[in-house]
Amino acid sequence: MSTRHILLGLLATGPSHGYDLKRRHDERFPQARPLAYGQVYTTLQRLVRDGLAEVDGTDSDGGPERTMYRATDEGTHELARWAGEIAPPAPFVANEIFAKVVVAILAGGDPAGYLSAQRAAHMERMRELTAVKAAQGADLATVLSADYALNHLDADLRWMSTTAARLTTLTAEVDAA
Repeated sequence: MSTRHILLGLLATGPSHGYDLKRRHDERFPQARPLAYGQVYTTLQRLVRDGLAEVDGTDSDGGPERTMYRATDEGTHELARWAGEIAPPAPFVANEIFAKVVVAILAGGDPAGYLSAQRAAHMERMRELTAVKAAQGADLATVLSADYALNHLDADLRWMSTTAARLTTLTAEVDAA
């Protein structure tokens, strides 16, 4: 996920300060890793440097003075360009789970035990996400975000089942190489 583009998207609704952008990011993308304040302000500085955002004054709103930012016309065009790009499918098929299975084979570990433990961790996360989306008052963004994560976890589980069934053959191939 592109933090700079997400912040530009949040700025598209009007001028905001970093604290507000961080809060809105965490609300709009509930299943994403929360942004750190330092990341927000560093990204805002880069957006200003690159001409995609600019300072729009300050606001105290009864508290400390905060710098307000707004997207520039160039930032609005950049956001539209980015939002219209097709996200390419993952270019590589290897992931951390696969790497750990192969390393367990290479190091004489227990790849079947690892897959079983990983499956249990995935199932626990799926239960958590199901509870999040079934919670009373869950908004559509939260439900859709949870659905996205659940589908990815389900795909991982299917892959783990297939790999567990083929573990003898994979072990023979890894050991022979």
